[in-house]
Amino acid sequence: MGNQVVPSTKHPRLHSTSSSSTTATNTTADSAHIASLFECPVCLDYILPPISQCKNGHLICSNCRPKMTRCPTCRARLGNIRCLGMEKVASTVMFPCKHSTYGCAVALLHTEKREHEETCEFRPYSCPFPGSSCTWQGSREQVVPHLMKCHKTITATEVEKTVLTPKDIGLVGVMCCVMIDKGFDHQFIFVFEKHEKSGHGQCFATVQLIGTKEQAENFKYRLELKSQGKRLTWEATPRSIREPFSSIMKSDCFVLDTITTQLFCDNDKMCFHMTISMV
Repeated sequence: MGNQVVPSTKHPRLHSTSSSSTTATNTTADSAHIASLFECPVCLDYILPPISQCKNGHLICSNCRPKMTRCPTCRARLGNIRCLGMEKVASTVMFPCKHSTYGCAVALLHTEKREHEETCEFRPYSCPFPGSSCTWQGSREQVVPHLMKCHKTITATEVEKTVLTPKDIGLVGVMCCVMIDKGFDHQFIFVFEKHEKSGHGQCFATVQLIGTKEQAENFKYRLELKSQGKRLTWEATPRSIREPFSSIMKSDCFVLDTITTQLFCDNDKMCFHMTISMV
């Protein structure tokens, strides 16, 4: 029969739940209970259509099925049996977002689940430190502790007006400063990075919000360089740390070439006067 899919006449037994109560609390509890029946015994994620099962009715998710030759529950050899009954049940179940451990309380039909999770505001943040191969991920509240512990980062305790001084401008590398706000209920990072290409150096500077793109759009920042009567100013909207610095460099940041850098450099240092305000 090859890869023919055989509909099964055996289905996992659903435990009965009380349907007499019409309260929101019981409805939520019932939905959570039914959703728990779809837990994959291998990866512990939810088993969503297409749903495979062994000859004894045990389920396995579509991601784990290609990696298995035997049922992880009863050790029976796995075939190509679809559990059409449970696929119909799954189409009516509200599944929790996979980012629920980070605070998301949304429950969705399986047809809507993936799209929501890709843009869920509670999805974990990646490490925003530029130029590193750090694979850390965590909640928004964990970003600053991670930067302070694992990366060369300095702090400024006043966001509204701060003077930042990258040192060793002649060297290629990254300077990152975490700014702890005193009134906006948000934190920001100032990133300064120098790149050397074909003997020509360029410096890139930007401000990112530790939060979402929508939150960042509520602010604007101003970077100003001053030196002996000269002044250079850059104003822009902060970018979210969800956007990697490498892509910001190509589109929307303060860029200085070697000649300009030298005009505002004093003893291999530059002083950025930074102001952040609400729009």
